[in-house]
Amino acid sequence: MFNNLKNVNFYLMVAADAALFGLAFLCAYLLRFDFGLPGPYKTQFLNLIKYAVPVKSALFFAFGMYKGMWRYTSVSDFWRLFRVSLLQSLILVVVVLYRFGFVGFSRSIFIFDWVLTLAFSGGLRLAIRSILSADRGSWREMFRPQALRRNLKNVLIIGAGGMGERISREVAARDGLRLVGFLDDDPAKQGRTIHNHLVIGPVRDLAKVSQRLAVDEIFIAVSEASAGEMRRIVETCKDSGLPYKILPAMGEIMDGKLDIRTLRNVDYLDLLGRSPVSLDAEGISQYITGRCVLVTGCGGSIGSELCRQIARFRPEKIVLVDSGEYNLYRIQMELHWELGLRSYVTVLGSVTDARLMDRVFAEHRPSSVFHAAAYKHVPMIEKNPWQAVQNNVLGSRTVMEAAHAHGAERFVLVSTDKAVRPANVMGASKRVTELMMGLFRDSRTRFMAVRFGNVVGSSGSVVPLFRRQIERGGPVTVTHPEVSRYFMSISEAAQLILQAGAMGRRNGEIFVLEMGEPIRIADMANDLIRLSGKEPGVDVEIVFTGLREGEKLFEELITEGEGVVRTEHEKIMVLESTDQGPNPALAQDIDRLLKACGSLDPGEVRRALAELVPEYKPRLGP
Repeated sequence: MFNNLKNVNFYLMVAADAALFGLAFLCAYLLRFDFGLPGPYKTQFLNLIKYAVPVKSALFFAFGMYKGMWRYTSVSDFWRLFRVSLLQSLILVVVVLYRFGFVGFSRSIFIFDWVLTLAFSGGLRLAIRSILSADRGSWREMFRPQALRRNLKNVLIIGAGGMGERISREVAARDGLRLVGFLDDDPAKQGRTIHNHLVIGPVRDLAKVSQRLAVDEIFIAVSEASAGEMRRIVETCKDSGLPYKILPAMGEIMDGKLDIRTLRNVDYLDLLGRSPVSLDAEGISQYITGRCVLVTGCGGSIGSELCRQIARFRPEKIVLVDSGEYNLYRIQMELHWELGLRSYVTVLGSVTDARLMDRVFAEHRPSSVFHAAAYKHVPMIEKNPWQAVQNNVLGSRTVMEAAHAHGAERFVLVSTDKAVRPANVMGASKRVTELMMGLFRDSRTRFMAVRFGNVVGSSGSVVPLFRRQIERGGPVTVTHPEVSRYFMSISEAAQLILQAGAMGRRNGEIFVLEMGEPIRIADMANDLIRLSGKEPGVDVEIVFTGLREGEKLFEELITEGEGVVRTEHEKIMVLESTDQGPNPALAQDIDRLLKACGSLDPGEVRRALAELVPEYKPRLGP
C-alpha cells in the first residue's frame, strides 16, 4: 500500500472517492426530506459530514480498496466494496450514537447513505473499467477518424463460451483489431450478445458471414469439441480461404492465462478432440509440494513434461536423472530459466548403475519417484533386444530396489499399451517391469504403474516423421492402411500420471488412462498433409510400406483376464487385482533373463522373455 503514496493516481482515486462520499451523504439527506432540507437539518448535515467522509476514507484505505487497478475491477471487487461500504455505515452509526446520541436523527438517512455510497463508488470503478479496459476498443472506435477505421483487421471468433469471451476482451483492448462477432453451433447462444457483439449463427455459415462482414482473420476458441467436430471447424476455416488461429486447451497453458499471444496455428493435437484434464490439485500437492521428487529419464518426452508439471506444485527439490548429457542439460536450463525453478539436482548416469542409484537415494531421500527412463523405439529394440532388457528391466529393478531400500513413499512406473499381449521386445520388457512390482508387495514403498498409448510429438513418434516427410514434398510412409493407435498429448499424459500417483492405495496397482478411440495412422497422415496447406494424393503421396518387425495392427490397453474398474477420475481406470500371491520363481526368471542378455543372442533373449510373459509369442530368429 505504501508504494502507492508515490503514485499520482492514488491521490486522484482517494480524492474522487472522498467527493463521492460527501455527495452520497448530501443526497441521502435530500432524499429523506424530498429535496427541501429544513434549517436544523442543514446544521446537522454539516456537523456529521466532518465525520462521515474521514471515516469512510479511512476504512477504504484500511481494507485495501486502493491496492487494485480499477481498470480490472471484477465481481469479487464489487462484493468486497459491498462489505466495506456496509461496515462504513455501521461505524458511522456508532460514531453518531457516541458523539451526538440518536435523538433528532433520521435512521433512513444512513440506509440511503449506504446504498448511494455503494452505487457511486461502484459506478466510478465500473466506468473506469469500461473506458480503459473491456470496452476500450469501442470507445476508440467512436472517436477514430474514418480513414483509420478502414485499417483495422476484422476478427471473427468461433466459440461463444468462456474462452471466446476472454479472447473478445483481448481483441477489444488491442490496437489494430476489431471484433465483428461470434459463431457457435449451440442454438441457445445464437442471437445473443457478448460485450455487445452478436453470436451470429453456426459455424457452417462462416463463408457467407465472413464475406458479409469483410472478416480478415478467424480465432478458434472452442474449449471442448470431439475430434470430428474440430476437424469440421478446421476444414470450414480452410475452405473460407482466410487465415485462422486456435487457442490451445487450458492443459497446454502452464500459467492458465489466455490472451492473443497464446493463439497459434492449428496443430494435429487440436484434431484429437481430447477434453481438458481436470486435476485434483489438492491431492497432488499433498505428495509433491514441499517434498523431494525424483524423475528418471527426465530429459525424454514424458520425463521432461513430468518435470514441468511437478514444478507447478512447488516441490522442495527435483532430482533429475538421465543418461543423456544434452537431454539433461536441456531440461535443467528450461526449469531454471523458463519456469524459475532453482531447487533441483542433476544426476548424469544410467538407471542400471546400482551404486549410483543407491548413492542418489541415500543423499536426497526422495519421497516420490517417477520412473520414465526406458528404451521405446520398437524396430530399434527388435534389432538390439539385450539393450531393451538391460535398460528397461534391469534399470527398473535397480531403481525399484533403491526406492524400497531408502523408504520412498511411492514409486510410479510409466508403462505402455504395448505391454498388453506384447508382440515385440519393447512391450514384453515393459510387461516384465509391471510384473516386478510383485517383488515388492510387502514394501513400505507404494509401487504403481500407469499404462497408456502413444503421445503426439514424443521422440520417435510418427508425427514428427510425417512432418519432415511433408516438408520434403513426400512421400509420407505408412506401414499399413488399417494400422491404428491410441493418442494423447504429452501434457495430458504427464498430468494424468501425476493424478494417478495421488490415487494409488496399495502395492502393484496398474492404472490405465482413458485414451478415447484409436486413430488410423493413414487418417493422421491425411490430416497432417491438409494442415500443411497441401492435398493428399495430389501434392503429397502416401505410400504403404508394410508392417515392421514386432508391430501390431491394433494396440490394446488391457489383456484377456484383466478387468478395469472406474476410479474417482473420469480419465483414469485401475485394473482389477489379478495378484495370485507370492511368486518365488519371478526373481529367478528375471535373473535368467538378464543372464541371457550377456550372450548377445536375440533368440535367447526373446525365449527368456517369453518364459516370463507367456502371452508374448516372439520370432526366435536373429
